[in-house]
Amino acid sequence: MASAGTNSIDLRQLFAPSNIRQLAAPILVLLVLSMMVLPLPAFALDVFFTFNIAISMIVLLVAMYNRRALDFSIFPTVLLVTTLLRLSLNVASTRVVLMEGHTGPDAAGKVIEAFGHFLVGGNTAVGIVVFVIITVINFVVITKGAGRIAEVGARFTLDAMPGKQMAIDADLNAGLIDDKEAKRRRSEISQEADFYGAMDGASKFVRGDAVAGILILVINIIGGLIVGVVQHDMDIGRAANDYTLLTIGDGLVAQIPALIISVAAGLVVSRVGDEGDIGAQFVNQLFNNPQVLLLAAVILGLLGLIPGMPNMVFLMLASGLGYLAWKQGRRVGAAKGDEVEKPAAQAAATAAEMEASWSDVTPVDVLGLEVGYRLIPMVDKSQNGELLTRIRGLRKKFAQDIGFLPAPVHIRDNLELRPNIYRITLKGVEIGQGEAFPGQFMAINPGRVSGRLPGNETKDPAFGLPAVWVDAALRDQAHALGYTVVDASTVIATHINHVILSNAGDLLGRQETQQLLDHIAKDSPKLVEDLVPKTLPLHVVQRVLQHLLEEGVNIRDMRSIIEAVAENAARTQDPAELAARVRTALGRAIVQGLFPGSAEMQVIALDPSLERLLQQAMQSGGADAAAIEPGLADTLLRDTATAAQRQEDLGLTPVLLVPNGLRWLLSRFLRRAVPSLKVIAHSEVPESRTIRVTGVIGG
Repeated sequence: MASAGTNSIDLRQLFAPSNIRQLAAPILVLLVLSMMVLPLPAFALDVFFTFNIAISMIVLLVAMYNRRALDFSIFPTVLLVTTLLRLSLNVASTRVVLMEGHTGPDAAGKVIEAFGHFLVGGNTAVGIVVFVIITVINFVVITKGAGRIAEVGARFTLDAMPGKQMAIDADLNAGLIDDKEAKRRRSEISQEADFYGAMDGASKFVRGDAVAGILILVINIIGGLIVGVVQHDMDIGRAANDYTLLTIGDGLVAQIPALIISVAAGLVVSRVGDEGDIGAQFVNQLFNNPQVLLLAAVILGLLGLIPGMPNMVFLMLASGLGYLAWKQGRRVGAAKGDEVEKPAAQAAATAAEMEASWSDVTPVDVLGLEVGYRLIPMVDKSQNGELLTRIRGLRKKFAQDIGFLPAPVHIRDNLELRPNIYRITLKGVEIGQGEAFPGQFMAINPGRVSGRLPGNETKDPAFGLPAVWVDAALRDQAHALGYTVVDASTVIATHINHVILSNAGDLLGRQETQQLLDHIAKDSPKLVEDLVPKTLPLHVVQRVLQHLLEEGVNIRDMRSIIEAVAENAARTQDPAELAARVRTALGRAIVQGLFPGSAEMQVIALDPSLERLLQQAMQSGGADAAAIEPGLADTLLRDTATAAQRQEDLGLTPVLLVPNGLRWLLSRFLRRAVPSLKVIAHSEVPESRTIRVTGVIGG
């Protein structure tokens, strides 16, 4: 016996359950194709026709119970396979009908006989009319409508893709989602576009199947007459009756499953929302309003009182709808009663605890969020307020990107605010305010939209971009026009994220600094011990870190920061000077953040004559912006703003490269006027970087 070689086939592995499942689809398709060329007995036709009906029912039920269209993403392929199955059965049954039709009405199996006799009563004229009606309904109404919905859905989905991608990027940058979730959402958007495009094409299969069914009906009747009369010497009347009934039964047994599949296609592409399956949505949205049910019951009752009308039927339906209206009215009233009783009980409990105590003296929140009463559900834990989860995600994202854990955001309602207003505070002082509308969406104009939207015009509170609040029904239209569309909780969360990033230096107090050093000491205890408090007091280290944060430099690399501070602490304890030395140590990371990869540094520079003037001002007045002559200061601000805007228009980060001694002065002086500008010193640029000056100030 030959030994098994490395290329031998393991039959146990081939017929493992997982492999059998993978082979099921190819085997099914090959069997379907083989039916077109291999003759099938009548019993096999019965089995396959019954299987076809069962598959169509399963597809319809799956379409009804799925929550989203993408939950049935294989549907276009299923549509193709079931259409191919019906056509193969039509070919196989046509062969049997023409070859054995002279033997009687059961020549092609019991299923075709049942559909030919039971459903149409054995009447050929009725059968032809029913078949044509079913085919027309399938071809003209359902399939055409489903195809149109899929076509429009595919077009709007493709048009909305850029806006949806920008919304995902905005959530990712704001820390609301991680990379894995962003990747999943992008994949879902791509799958949605592919699905509707595939549905648009797959609907053509069903339309073609309907046309083929009509042609097969005509061909079978004419062919049956020829075969019966010429080959089997049947009289024309008997041949027409037998072959027509067999053909009608064959057509109906194929077209009824086709109609069911078409209905399933319409249900899949016409789904809106993902709150539940179609049955739950149907009941909740159609029979949920007691006023509507009561009005319908009254109208039916009045119609039932008209003489000559089917009074019993109308009055029975009116009674049923009236009972449903009564039940729904009681349920809605009970729900409203609970909502009234809860605030009353809470007010009574609060009145019993009016005695003053030290708990009434509350410290000022480091970071606070105050909301008007219409925004309370967004931050109410009992109502699953989405904004709470987003704020927790922002704090985690801030800690990962900036390098320290900020104080938590304390949220409270403020009845002095207008209902839709929210306010962000830092140590009790307002640093941001905006307006949000729960249930609506903010459509932000990134600068290249192709149309206008009806709604409440406003500005994005975080970045000041023009925007408009629109209803949920206009969300897809806004995406298609190029707007970036976000919900109310995302608007507030993005604003909070922008505010805390802009005020990171103020959020780093002594407590946070000590906690940061304690965290570093777990891995490098000697490094921290030699610095604080032996060499520098805690407040100096805090001020150095604040200087870095105020200029947008993260403090994640605390080991390098502490080493640089410890190395220079013997020469100076001035926080500004120490921060400059730390920036030099972090130069590679600073430049990497501004110019990712190994890209060429395209920067703005100072004219040599302007450099000399500024250095003379530094020598006479110190590192103070007041030392710059007013006329020179105005010119410097104007030219810098123009150069920075030119860089931004080119898609470049506005970066000003200056001598070491001028960096601190210019950074403080230009920060308020040109907040997007980053000022770096020559000593912070790694030697491996190539510099190209794209603009000169003062030239």
